[in-house]
Amino acid sequence: MGYFSVIDTETNWADQVMSIGTVIADADTFQPVAAKYHILPEECAVGGMFYDALFLDTPVKPILCTREEAMEDLSRWLCRYDVTSLFAYNAGFDRNHLPELRYFDWYDIMRIAIYRQHNPKIPACADCYSTGRMKRGYGVESMLRMLSGNCTYRETHNALFDALDELEIVRLLGHGIHEYHRNMAIAIRNFQQFSSFSIWLVF
Repeated sequence: MGYFSVIDTETNWADQVMSIGTVIADADTFQPVAAKYHILPEECAVGGMFYDALFLDTPVKPILCTREEAMEDLSRWLCRYDVTSLFAYNAGFDRNHLPELRYFDWYDIMRIAIYRQHNPKIPACADCYSTGRMKRGYGVESMLRMLSGNCTYRETHNALFDALDELEIVRLLGHGIHEYHRNMAIAIRNFQQFSSFSIWLVF
């Protein structure tokens, strides 16, 4: 049995990460098996567009800590589950905001979700390029409404709930995990960089 992780971040007015939601999922069933929610109080103090969503009643208790502590905790935790793949919707944003995790393989859920050839739920009337890529209307909220048929769904902008929602997009798309591994990697693990961070993975 293998695992992968879905991760989401929320940022403050200074474009600093103020919360990180991370879900570990079964690679066969796409069901969540564990979750962590880190809140960074120093960065939260700056305020942000989605500050009010930080302390919603999440499935796991938030961990309030520094960024360094959050990265160490996440790295150790993912290592325990032998996770090497991190998924995110518009993954470049999260990866660029979490350079400490660049030694993982990152995969962009959006790169499958917005193409007709990968997503049969894209309606015939949708405005798409000749490549099959949607031109607009493919944010997480719109995409999950499209895939689930639930037109009342609203994105919370809480990092943990959003990570769970992005995992649901992966499940509803119906592609095996290897489809992402073949086509949608945005970065190959850099082993030189991995060695510089490997001290974090020592128990």
